[in-house]
Amino acid sequence: MSTQADHGHELVPRPEHTPDALRAALAAVDPGRLPKMQRTKDEAFAKAVEWQSLSPVRSWVLTWARDIEIARRPDLTTRHAHAASNLEHEDAAVARKALRELSAVLDEATKAVRA
Repeated sequence: MSTQADHGHELVPRPEHTPDALRAALAAVDPGRLPKMQRTKDEAFAKAVEWQSLSPVRSWVLTWARDIEIARRPDLTTRHAHAASNLEHEDAAVARKALRELSAVLDEATKAVRA
């Protein structure tokens, strides 16, 4: 697990970008998603073989690193949940604001795990 900038309370340290480290972090912050993680990993590795490219594996790592970044940081978890709950709001302005906020959370998490 690596060190990172302080974002307030973090449930676990940011994991390294390896399948085992990502799985261990997810088990700590959102264990209910472990079956989906394994399923998408299997799909990514199958595509990598079929395409003769590591691109699907890199994409899998980045996607799960981003999702774990959100789950391990309560500030991002709260923002993500609030935005997601308003995506289909009857007021179009509220829904647009929620979409912008959801995009901002995903961007922030992605930048954090790419640093």
